[in-house]
Amino acid sequence: MSKHSVAKIITALEITEGAGVTVFRTIGSPSCRNLDPFLLLDHMSSDNPDEYIAGFPEHPHRGFVTFTYLIDGHLRHKDSMGNQGELKAGGAQWMKAASGVIHSEMPQQVEGLLKGFQLWINLPKSEKMSCPEYKEIKPDSVPTINQKEKTVRVLAGDYEGCPGPVKEDITEICFLDIRLNPEEVFRNTLPSDHTAILYVFEGEANVSQTLVSQFNLAILKPDNSDEACSDVEIWAGPEGTRMLLVTAKPIGEPILQYGPFVMNERAEIEQAIKDFEDGTLVKSKADMQEI
Repeated sequence: MSKHSVAKIITALEITEGAGVTVFRTIGSPSCRNLDPFLLLDHMSSDNPDEYIAGFPEHPHRGFVTFTYLIDGHLRHKDSMGNQGELKAGGAQWMKAASGVIHSEMPQQVEGLLKGFQLWINLPKSEKMSCPEYKEIKPDSVPTINQKEKTVRVLAGDYEGCPGPVKEDITEICFLDIRLNPEEVFRNTLPSDHTAILYVFEGEANVSQTLVSQFNLAILKPDNSDEACSDVEIWAGPEGTRMLLVTAKPIGEPILQYGPFVMNERAEIEQAIKDFEDGTLVKSKADMQEI
């Protein structure tokens, strides 16, 4: 069986989002505008309240999914349809914006560490104007596999027969949070036709003799794409590592993005802007599902 190796490394770009929140962006930056089906990956990591306390006030989305995973801290979600949710350390939120939502995510802490991620995942044209969906995932609903050399939290998809709380049939996303002890190895088998990314947020890792440093994202590619699956081996550095390993099936459609709107055609973007301006962006309500 072939192996995955590193095709490209992207260094996170420090930017300001929301009302003044410092984030580290890899996908969605000038170095990588998108990576089908991924549209954006932001990493929040600060113990300075001045860098996060302003949060993310009300803003719109249409045409994609946001997946927010919080490792440290506390955020409160509110939306224009009356839903409210609490996102606490170890928990996550799956929000299928689809036809349109307007929501906010505001820190509920005045000090301490805020650390987490937001991943934007595209939707196919057939789903872009479908009804929104919300899933609030409690920390104790995320299965954790503890082994001598590693700890793996399964947030979406499946790992070693252990399913995560999010199962999504369009892209078949698998989202793992992996803590690997010093100089230990993580092995897994990945679908060759899926987009695969590795983001290191603590320590450093090595894939096929390519070093992936902290705050770097590695795009992984199989040596032989003709095979259905391909192995990956990730070695931790001398201080260990913590990383995200995410895979998903590409959609293969045109991507046209204008800020928080992601559609297939310019006319659809223009319609989204018009709907937002005249107050008709939100087409239908979705109840919050707690897992």
